[in-house]
Amino acid sequence: MKDKRILYVSSEVIPYLPETEISAMSFEAPRMVNGMGGQIRIFMPRFGNINERRHQLHEVIRLSGMNLVINDLDMPLIIKVASIPKERMQVYFIDNEDYFKRKATLTDEDGQLFEDNDERAIFFAKGVIETVKKLNWSPDIIHVHGWLASLLPLYLRNYYGNEPLFEESKIVTSVYNQSFDGALDGDMKMKVLFDGMEEDAVAPLDEPTYTNLLKIAVQNSDAVIKGSENLPDELEKFIDNSKKPVLDYYHKDNFAEAYQQFYLTNVLEENND
Repeated sequence: MKDKRILYVSSEVIPYLPETEISAMSFEAPRMVNGMGGQIRIFMPRFGNINERRHQLHEVIRLSGMNLVINDLDMPLIIKVASIPKERMQVYFIDNEDYFKRKATLTDEDGQLFEDNDERAIFFAKGVIETVKKLNWSPDIIHVHGWLASLLPLYLRNYYGNEPLFEESKIVTSVYNQSFDGALDGDMKMKVLFDGMEEDAVAPLDEPTYTNLLKIAVQNSDAVIKGSENLPDELEKFIDNSKKPVLDYYHKDNFAEAYQQFYLTNVLEENND
């Protein structure tokens, strides 16, 4: 993995949010690549329940200040950064007062999904890509974790399809069994179509359920990793039928060699002989 550039985009990363399969692998995988001499960048949302003082987040002025258009509204993009203690790894946080200031992640105190989670997902995807463009950092692999990040492959392949920085980048999506009940906002498809997407590219968003969001991510990825031992049957079938390279589930205690081989031979298709 030496000198390989891998961009990790996740809805959650430890130590900033509690440990789950997603937050753990979004930490362990970059740590593994970092330890092998690879170059990594990690992006996540700056949810309002992340303690900025404790984790020493600070705004990066040169990366902030851009407006992203979400459903015909200008939404200011703020970029913050922090270093994970003892790991020599930086994490970039996508922030916006309207979308991420509330003291919670994806649901309210009654466990109900926030009504604007669809717009937050669009903002997160565009915010990550625009920031990486400003960094002028061309990743070999872009590895996506969590449903809030699931629009990133769609936007990379379509909205940013002619962006030279990502021309050679391969996209990997990890699919987890961390879902939600019901669906996101019924107008989500129209908000994505506003960005000039083709109708057939966003057809699953007719009903923006967890499974359909992940289908869109898988459709626009080069390879898939099963991040949970058991996945919803519909997603399992969709992944199997996608004919894309798939890595089966590995626990965070014994994933390193399998991920490394998958990155090199199945995603980058390098000959290791």
